[in-house]
Amino acid sequence: MKIEEYQKIIANAIDREVEAYSFYRSVSERVKDPALKAIFTELAGEETKHRTYLQAVLTQGKGAMHFSESADYRVTDSTASPALSPTMKPLDGLVLAIKKELDAMQMYSQLANANTDPEQKMIFQQLAAMEKGHKTRLEEIYTNMAFPEVW
Repeated sequence: MKIEEYQKIIANAIDREVEAYSFYRSVSERVKDPALKAIFTELAGEETKHRTYLQAVLTQGKGAMHFSESADYRVTDSTASPALSPTMKPLDGLVLAIKKELDAMQMYSQLANANTDPEQKMIFQQLAAMEKGHKTRLEEIYTNMAFPEVW
């Protein structure tokens, strides 16, 4: 793949991370619940780290991307997305965040499946794996909050 194509893929991924940061930061500023505020503030920080990482990959070259496989529990896949609201409950906020990560994961997976260039396919698969890792983390928090009797 040409370096320009590679740079465009990573630049688009950086834009998605900036969008996710803005979303999480906005939620953290709007909600009143301290626990939900802390979760979304932390997620905004995570998205900043991902953007920084992708920017470093962009300057270092193609070989810098390595991700491990994450489980996909599909905890909220069939749950409707709640509307963003300053008074939303913590579990609703987590469901909305999980849905956003699911959307990003699916987008990158579809791009990987539709791509015929092996290097581009790999990049999209790795981006999907990164979003899947975010989703898994959020699902674990959701499960701990939604079903405290298990713990």
